[in-house]
Amino acid sequence: MAYKKIQEMNADVFKALAHPLRIEVIDILQKKELCFSDILQQAGGIKSNLSQHLSILVEKGILKSRKDSRCTYFKLASPKVAKVRLLVNEILTDHITGQNKLLKKVS
Repeated sequence: MAYKKIQEMNADVFKALAHPLRIEVIDILQKKELCFSDILQQAGGIKSNLSQHLSILVEKGILKSRKDSRCTYFKLASPKVAKVRLLVNEILTDHITGQNKLLKKVS
């Protein structure tokens, strides 16, 4: 039963990562903690939309947030989040490389 719960929690994390803007936020925050307005400036888009996405990432434990008198700051909850992002990129690269090799054989 506990194993099923862990699988569900894993799925929730992957669901939280399943949006291009959230992936972009992870990329933006790989190097350092940033204020909401800085993230908004780099990612673009609508303030309320970004706020919703950040809330989801915080809720799922992917980001941490803290407030000071002027701004809410966000950072990756763990450097492992950046590693997951890198691994997914590597998987995609391998997949595309394989498809390209197959296309060359067919053509």
